Amino acid sequence: MTTSPLETASFGGGCFWCTEAIFQELQGIEQVVSGYSGGHLPNPDYRSVCTGKTGHAELVQIQFDPTQISYADLVRIHLATHDPTSLNRQGADRGTQYRSVIFTHSPEQQATAQAVVEEMQANFDAPIVTQITPAETFYPAEDYHQNYYRTNPSAGYCQAVINPKLSKARALLKQYLA
Repeated sequence: MTTSPLETASFGGGCFWCTEAIFQELQGIEQVVSGYSGGHLPNPDYRSVCTGKTGHAELVQIQFDPTQISYADLVRIHLATHDPTSLNRQGADRGTQYRSVIFTHSPEQQATAQAVVEEMQANFDAPIVTQITPAETFYPAEDYHQNYYRTNPSAGYCQAVINPKLSKARALLKQYLA
């Protein structure tokens, strides 16, 4: 049980199932909730977000202990575990709901996110297109989306998409694993 105050981080990098699975494995992460933010429709649901017409992105909202993992490291991990150079697309998932985005919860997070993007740009051949924007209302996704990989590890999507992505992330992020 943590004794220091938790902070919140919010990242969108394509399908929230993949992003959730990666962040759930890291030390200092207390909670990961899949959901939607950044759009104009109040109380969106998965079906409406999938139309691409709500303006919302699929994302995860993370509660973390900054004494165990820094916000800057979370941003680095976010950028390293999806393609931040693809506009409105991750793999086969296409549309603004799959955009690469960092929703910041303070001016300090905003500055840190911008600095980390600038730092990491050298690792990519194309420009990073990740949006960095102040956090808006977060709407948790439906229950069946929460802990999706942990609940459905043998599902086709988990086997074909999340397992390879998670294996790559585990090798890359050994020092951060819980």
